[in-house]
Amino acid sequence: MFHNNIEIKEGAFLISDAHYSSKRPQLLEFIKDIHSKKLLPTQLILFGDIFDTLFGGVKITIERNAQMIRLINDISLDIEVIYLEGNHDFNLKDIFCNTKVFSISQQPLACFYQDKKVFLAHGDFGSDFLYKLYTSIVRSRVTLAILNFINICVANRILEKLDSYLDKKNDCKELEYFKEFSANRLNSKFKCDYFIDGHFHQNKSIELENFNYINLGAFACNQRYFIVKSVKDKEFVEEKIFSKET
Repeated sequence: MFHNNIEIKEGAFLISDAHYSSKRPQLLEFIKDIHSKKLLPTQLILFGDIFDTLFGGVKITIERNAQMIRLINDISLDIEVIYLEGNHDFNLKDIFCNTKVFSISQQPLACFYQDKKVFLAHGDFGSDFLYKLYTSIVRSRVTLAILNFINICVANRILEKLDSYLDKKNDCKELEYFKEFSANRLNSKFKCDYFIDGHFHQNKSIELENFNYINLGAFACNQRYFIVKSVKDKEFVEEKIFSKET
């Protein structure tokens, strides 16, 4: 049974972990090409951490990303846009009014593609108790209102410190034993044809016990994105590299 009645379309674009910021601006040109119809996805599915910092309720994060937000909102008037909130971008429903936004508590999202069952997620679901407690606190409207107030009082220095920390992270690091980790994390919990997520930035397709698992490569690493292929193709998605010249 498909609880959300979301259909994945052939030709859909899948984008994960772009970590868009002033230091990583490449996503803007990609979204502009979709907006201008130079690129023609049938559907746009955003797998979270599209922005490095976008928190509903924290004004400065919305102001800094205003151009990208406007473009995505415009695109969502023409094609279906699905946004799976990540750990860098959340409380987004009031920001992306025409987009189907799904919080961490609604993930994995059960979808279908023809006769195939597919789960979609950012990837940071089902963690241990302490991480779940942290995510519930940091996503709280009260917490974000307090953060917004304090950040304004200190002239945005909190967000500047956070930006400085995030700019130093290695988004393209390969994780050892990722297949074993994925099997332990997913195998006994889900039955489907495909399970697709991001978060880990590994760009790997792994055949697990009950389904084919696809961990999307990060757009932040070489501007990777993915296109849904024919259901007859076992790989299901095709990797593409975006460059402004193409």
